[in-house]
Amino acid sequence: MNIKSSQTLVSEALKEIKTINTDEALTLFNDGKCNLIDIREKGELDKTGRVENSNHIPRGMLEFWLDPEGPYFKSGKLDMTKEMVLFCAGGLRSALAAKSLKEMGFENVSHIDGGFAAISQSDFKIV
Repeated sequence: MNIKSSQTLVSEALKEIKTINTDEALTLFNDGKCNLIDIREKGELDKTGRVENSNHIPRGMLEFWLDPEGPYFKSGKLDMTKEMVLFCAGGLRSALAAKSLKEMGFENVSHIDGGFAAISQSDFKIV
């Protein structure tokens, strides 16, 4: 049995996806050019706060909520024509999630390097 480590999966994902920093993300967000998607679990948001006006889609539901043909699609929740900018706590889950969205056919996808840890040290407003 040849099982890839989670570190290998993240490393492979990072070679295939777009990674942006918090300044780039903030510009996209403030200019209304992206859907800022927090994929952390609800308990993480409750504990550390969330980015004001961001969208929360738990990692486990991301593909289901963004599948327009699926029963769980959240119609009208996101602008499907804008860039999907994902973040998690530190940037590992969001790298895997961005790769998954690319595999689904989303062309304009990125994730924020350093995740919420970096965001909380930036000019994003945390509520």
